[in-house]
Amino acid sequence: MAVFLWKNLFQTTKGKILQQRRALLYNGAHEYDEELIKKKLQQFAGGSVNLSKEHSGIGILTLNNSRLMNAFTGTMMLELQERVTELENWKDGKGLIICGAGNTFCSGSDLNAVKAISNSQDGMNMCMFMQNTLTRLMRLPLISVALVQGKALGGGAELTTACDFRLMTPGSEIRFVHKHMGLVPGWGGAARLVRIVGSRAALQLLSGAHGVDPERALHLGLSEGTLSSSDETGSLEEARAWLSQYTEGPASVIRAVKKVVTAGRELPLEAALRTEKDVFGTVWGGPANLEALARRQKHK
Repeated sequence: MAVFLWKNLFQTTKGKILQQRRALLYNGAHEYDEELIKKKLQQFAGGSVNLSKEHSGIGILTLNNSRLMNAFTGTMMLELQERVTELENWKDGKGLIICGAGNTFCSGSDLNAVKAISNSQDGMNMCMFMQNTLTRLMRLPLISVALVQGKALGGGAELTTACDFRLMTPGSEIRFVHKHMGLVPGWGGAARLVRIVGSRAALQLLSGAHGVDPERALHLGLSEGTLSSSDETGSLEEARAWLSQYTEGPASVIRAVKKVVTAGRELPLEAALRTEKDVFGTVWGGPANLEALARRQKHK
C-alpha cells in the first residue's frame, strides 16, 4: 500500500512539474495565434537548429546559419521550439550547451523575415512565440550554458540570457543592439537581463547598446568566465569540461536541483517551498539517495 501511494505521489508531482514547465505565457486570451505565426515563419527558410545528445547527459544545441552569422530565420525559430520540446522529453539529460556554427554565436533575427512581418499583429505574435520558446528553454531541468563565440547581437544576446550561465571566448561580444533598430528586446531578454545583472546595469546595456567584452561581462556578472581557446572545437571542449563539474552525478538529482532553483527564482516563497517539498519527495528514498546512504554510513 505504501509503495502504491509513493508511486502515485511521484507521478502526480512529476505531472505537475511537467505542466508548469510547458505552460505557455500566452494563449488565445492574449490574442495570440500560434498556428498563424507558425505558418508565417515557415515561409522564411534557411539554416537549422541542430541538437546532439551525448551519453554524459550533456546536449549540444547548435545554431547553424553561418551565411548570416547564425541569424534566426523563420524556420530556425520553429526548429528551436521543436528542439526545446525534444529536450523537455529527454529524461536522461543533465546539461545543455548552446553555441553557434562557424565560430560565432548569433546575430539575432534574419532581417528578411523581420521586414516581411513588420505589421503590428505579426510582430506581436512572433514576440510571444519566441518568449514562450525561450521561457521553456530557461525552465528546462537541465543546467544550461551559452558558449559565446564571436558576436551575440540583438536576439542572440537575448538567447544568452535564457541560459543559466554564459561563457565567452577571447574577442567575443554580447551586445543588445535593439535601440539602433528602434526597438526594445521582445524575446524576454530585458526581464531576464535585469535578474542577471540588476536594473542599473541592464539599463546601461540596453540604452547604451554598447558591446560587452569578456572582461566587462565578467565584472557585471553576465559571464562566468573567459575560455582560453578561440577556435570552435577547443572552446566547445572547454565549455563541456566547465559544465561537467555541475552535471556530475545521477540525472534525477541534477534535474531536481535545477527544478528547485527555478521555483525559487520564479515563484512566490510559499509556492516555491511547496514545489521544493514536492521535488524533494521525488528523490527521497530514490536510488541515488539509498546508494549515498549505503556508501556514507557515518559523517566524516
